[in-house]
Amino acid sequence: MDFAFIITIFLIGFIGSYISGMLGIGGSIIKYPMLLYIPPLFGLVSFSAHEVSGISAIQVFFATIAGVWAYRKGGYLNKILIIYMGSAILIGSFVGGYGSKLMSESGINLTYGVLALIAAVMMFIPKKGIDDVPMDQVTFNRWLAVSLALIVGVGSGIVGAAGAFLLVPVMLVVLKIPTRMTIASSLAITFISSIGASVGKITTGQIDYLPAFIMIVASLIASPLGAMAGKKMNTKILQGILAVLIAATAVKIWTDIL
Repeated sequence: MDFAFIITIFLIGFIGSYISGMLGIGGSIIKYPMLLYIPPLFGLVSFSAHEVSGISAIQVFFATIAGVWAYRKGGYLNKILIIYMGSAILIGSFVGGYGSKLMSESGINLTYGVLALIAAVMMFIPKKGIDDVPMDQVTFNRWLAVSLALIVGVGSGIVGAAGAFLLVPVMLVVLKIPTRMTIASSLAITFISSIGASVGKITTGQIDYLPAFIMIVASLIASPLGAMAGKKMNTKILQGILAVLIAATAVKIWTDIL
């Protein structure tokens, strides 16, 4: 385990976690392909899909803690939304994380590609008027929220993501939650989801602990910095950045699958 490897993994974790805090995602939408493709480009170790999903799962747990802490003030955290969707996604992510042990690497990559494609399409659907509703007047269909969170949890648990890259489009497009509330609340829901995914990966021996530790350190530094940046950015710019990232990742994953 040389210095170049440590620096590479740290930078992957830092970049992914900064974006995580800024956009309200766990960061796996960025870190999954980066871990899979960047180390081999520099002649470093190649991680398997199972190892990447395991490292991502445990790292997201810490990245979201730091992000939620940065958003704890300002009224952006919707507690009811977090409780309903968090409970459902926790169950789904544990089932997906534990069951992923039975899947092939191509199956995990295919699942990731499908999720990224759905998320990319949703992010380009117009979201007019959602940011005009005052934070204290936001309402949503609770059972629809629970059902969607359960489905997202299963799929995201399989790939070691906490599901925010799909959860954010669902909250914006289907549930009509304002952008900043979506970002803050999705980080909290993602944290809950990451518990289930992490336990599933740990109990099935899919964690490579040294690179996971390096990613965790990077997360604790970068995620709060990203959250502070996100609070100051225009909501349309935040939506646009997330849409482009998800679309680019979907294209890359499907190019490799096909």
